[in-house]
Amino acid sequence: MTESSSTVPTVAQRYATALFELAEDAKAIETVEKDLDRLDKMIDESADLKRLIRSPVYSSEEQAKALSAVFSRAEISGLVSNIGGLLARNRRLFVLPDVIRGYRALAAAHRGEVTADVVSAEPLSDAQAAALGDALKESTGKDVKLSRKVDPALIGGLVVRLGSRMIDTSLRTKLNSLKIALKEVG
Repeated sequence: MTESSSTVPTVAQRYATALFELAEDAKAIETVEKDLDRLDKMIDESADLKRLIRSPVYSSEEQAKALSAVFSRAEISGLVSNIGGLLARNRRLFVLPDVIRGYRALAAAHRGEVTADVVSAEPLSDAQAAALGDALKESTGKDVKLSRKVDPALIGGLVVRLGSRMIDTSLRTKLNSLKIALKEVG
């Protein structure tokens, strides 16, 4: 298991590994990764899709049917569609985001890359992302692929996770630290 996939729960890692091995056999590692990236973006942007994935209220049949419709509309087929259906049938759809993260880590390791999860208050420009990637590459000695997300609650700054390391330069964290320090003084 790669360092960056060590944060993926065991059940999800098993599915991610199986998906990666099937993609490798089919010579479709990049195709599957692109489908998973699209799916991940859809999950991030849709509260209904998040609810479908996380909620135990829906039956496995309802989850499978809804997920099939989502995949059809997004033109996601093949291995990603199959793993989604399998997760739904096995009542494990809630691990789908972790399966995506685990697959990305395996694909990155296969290419000799490491993946850094970057959360910023505002979307990073291409120049900022390139500069961050270069700094992380210099630090790790490996090619670094950035997985970018936006969380306005950070107020400003970044949170970067690279394997088991986390660098938090967000204003939210700095303000919380200041609040704690002021409580201790007063």
